[in-house]
Amino acid sequence: MRTHVFAPRGSRRDPGLILYSEIFQVTEPIARLSFQFASHGFVVMTPEIYHQHEPPGTILGYDAAGKDRGNALKHQTRLKTFDDDAAAVVEALERHPLCNGGIGSVGFCIGGHLAFRAALHPRVAAAACFYPTDLQAGTLGEEKKADSLARAGDIGGELLMIFGRQDPHVPPEGREVIYRALHQSGVLFTWHELNTQHAFMRDGDERHDAAAARQAFGLALDLFERTLR
Repeated sequence: MRTHVFAPRGSRRDPGLILYSEIFQVTEPIARLSFQFASHGFVVMTPEIYHQHEPPGTILGYDAAGKDRGNALKHQTRLKTFDDDAAAVVEALERHPLCNGGIGSVGFCIGGHLAFRAALHPRVAAAACFYPTDLQAGTLGEEKKADSLARAGDIGGELLMIFGRQDPHVPPEGREVIYRALHQSGVLFTWHELNTQHAFMRDGDERHDAAAARQAFGLALDLFERTLR
C-alpha cells in the first residue's frame, strides 16, 4: 500500500494523522490538505485506499470516468481490507521517529467514513470526519453491510462530525440517522452543519467554499491539538 508521508522538518516529535482521501485517491487537493496539516505540526500519512485494485500512484480523474471507477472500487474492496489498512498505518505512525505516539484520523467523503472506522482502533484518540458518505446506509465495502454506526460505542476517542447542509450524498434524513446512532451509543462527539455542498473542502472545485473550509479546518486542528499533544 503506497502511503504518502508529509512531516514537519526538524527533530521535534509531533502527533500523527491518518488522512483519508476521496474516492479519487491522492489528488492534488488531497495532497495540499495533507501538507496543511503537516505544516501545523503533524506527521501525516495518506494511504492510497484502492491499492488492491490500482497500480501505485494511480489518481482517478475528477470526471465521470473517475467517479464511476472510484464508486465501483469502494464496493469491490472488503471492509476487512479497509480496517487492516488502518491498522497498518497506525503501526507505521507509531514507528515513525517524528511521531510522539498520539494518533488521529481525518478524511473526506469516503475518507470521512474511513476515518470513522479508523477510530475503532484503540490507538486512535480522535477522528475528524468530513461529510462521511455511506455512513448512514452502511453500504461501504464489498459486503455493503458496514457496521460502522452499530459499533460507534466501541470508539474510545472523540469524534468531530462535519457536514454540508446542501450535500445530497448525506441528506437531512441521513444526518438524522447518524446523529441518533452516535447519541445513543454514548460516544464523545461534536456535530457541525455548515451551509455548503458536498466536497466544499476541495480547492479548485466549483463547490469549494473557502470560508467554510477555513472554519472546518480550524475545528479539526482544535480537536487534534487538544487530544493528541
